[in-house]
Amino acid sequence: MTQAEILKKYWGFDNFRPLQDEIVQSVLNNNDTLALLPTGGGKSICFQVPAMVMEGICIVVSPLIALMKDQVENLKARGIEAIAIYAGMGKREIDILLDNCIYGNIKFLYLSPERLLSDIVRKRIAYMNVNLIAIDEAHCISQWGYDFRPPYLKIKELREIHPDKPVLALTATATPFVREDIIKKLELKDAKVFVKSFARRNLSYVVYDLEDKHKKLVEIIKNVKGCGLVYVRNRRETAEIAHFLQRNGIVADFYHAGIEKDLRFKKQKDWKKDIIRVMVATNAFGMGIDKPDVRFVIHMDLPESLEAYYQEAGRAGRDENRAFAVLLANKSDQLILNAKYADSFPTVDEIKKVYHYLGSYFQLGYGAGEGLSLAFDLADFCKRFNIGVIKTLGALKFLERDGYVALSENIFLQSRIMFTASHEDVYRFQIENSGYDALIKTIQRSYGGAFDAYVKIKESDLSNRLKISFNDVVALLERLQQLEIISYLPQTDQPQLQFVVPRVDHLHLDIDAKYIALRQKIQNDQLKAVLAYASTSLCRSKQLLIYFGELSAEKCGFCDICLAERKIEEQAQLKDKIDFEIVTLLKMQHFLLDDLVREISSGNENDKIERIRDLLDAGKIKTDGKKYYL
Repeated sequence: MTQAEILKKYWGFDNFRPLQDEIVQSVLNNNDTLALLPTGGGKSICFQVPAMVMEGICIVVSPLIALMKDQVENLKARGIEAIAIYAGMGKREIDILLDNCIYGNIKFLYLSPERLLSDIVRKRIAYMNVNLIAIDEAHCISQWGYDFRPPYLKIKELREIHPDKPVLALTATATPFVREDIIKKLELKDAKVFVKSFARRNLSYVVYDLEDKHKKLVEIIKNVKGCGLVYVRNRRETAEIAHFLQRNGIVADFYHAGIEKDLRFKKQKDWKKDIIRVMVATNAFGMGIDKPDVRFVIHMDLPESLEAYYQEAGRAGRDENRAFAVLLANKSDQLILNAKYADSFPTVDEIKKVYHYLGSYFQLGYGAGEGLSLAFDLADFCKRFNIGVIKTLGALKFLERDGYVALSENIFLQSRIMFTASHEDVYRFQIENSGYDALIKTIQRSYGGAFDAYVKIKESDLSNRLKISFNDVVALLERLQQLEIISYLPQTDQPQLQFVVPRVDHLHLDIDAKYIALRQKIQNDQLKAVLAYASTSLCRSKQLLIYFGELSAEKCGFCDICLAERKIEEQAQLKDKIDFEIVTLLKMQHFLLDDLVREISSGNENDKIERIRDLLDAGKIKTDGKKYYL
């Protein structure tokens, strides 16, 4: 069957959306291809249709387990055989599924990037009749992107197994620089690049700079008909704002990953069925949810990147009808975002100072201390040298990464953990809370049986594997316990700080400044773009389009900036029109004020009187105290 016949038979569509047909044809021509289609643009069709046209199996790499599951179920519902392999599956189960891909009629094999690299998967892929390699969320491979995931860097090794098969990389958000980085990192050969405009003609972007966000929130929801999403910073705020909306007569609910599974599903279902009109949630909600009639998406806080904001705001108006993306941001929010960024990265000098302070704290001479472990009280250390805890932890993190120190626990009472949430809930939590994903996966790989009983762990091992400080690991584990994902029993004694190498002097302390500077620049650029979007007077849509490389973008005409400009222009035109009528009338005869106002056809009474006064003050018309004349 042709691609058009496949599209009609399995998806029921008579025609492709813009660029889909061209992307499909590029793949069928065996070209490596990069496709950028905005949220809701139909990316999955671009690899599913050509894979159905060709013989063999399509391998789809995706970081989002929930979306992998959804796509597999959707394909099966259409009579297409598909499977997904992701973390947590037993070896025997994976064995059977991979055999089905080799000997059965499976058309799509979905893999997480971590699973892709396991020996058992790589060996079996070599025996598969692969027709296409599709990389979803391809921006994750670029450290310049907003959602960099190191495991993606290994995906290119698939080419070593099937070097003659086309690769299709797909993403919804990527700046021109990130696009080039994707092509480079995936080693795409003579890549054909297709970019659909990021313009959303039906989506009106609005930013309000005001102190009373809650009042404006209620006002927007009551003035815009239909359902919507309200995104907030943390879980506590989801419940607080949902209850606030309920008190104001709005049918609202809240959603976050800490809610019990069945209740989460019910809330999601009620919102999709419009039983709940407004869902207040953390930004993970909405991922993979296909609800086309969302009329508004409101952000109560500044986003950390325009890429993230564009995707989240883009969940509104997928039915192509008018919808609104509203950002409620004031000066206080900008200060909070700036402070958060400033505290994230210590400078090279600050890192060196922390290292020097460690030597003084433990009274170690230069060249001494190799392999020495000493009790370390972080709070006391920071207090003694008058340094901030966050920056100190950041400095220790970089010092660990560069191999100078390591943090470990006292060996007398080793820490233990056990998962208290089910496998399914843990996987869903990982999807919705990417900040914990690496830690949870590392625990699962390193400590078997943690779902059945307490197992002993070493925070220092987790620290080394994750390249984060000992204290950061402890903080993450404690937070997971608060969220009822794990039960965590930490060691009772103070942590130990180990000098991995002899203490070096200031001149010989080699910190990877390029790595720090790179990560700092990326976040700084993203931060500046967000602040510029929220505070400048340029068309909101045009700002977003320029950010994504559409340098010749035109004004949208319906964001808050464009509407304000239009209002000023209309007022100017009205003034000119009234002025013309006044002068024309007074050329013919003298008028009493009331008669003159009555004869003017444009504007309301206040507009007319205002123009008469302005013309009088300017000396363009005159009065004898009763009548007006030229």
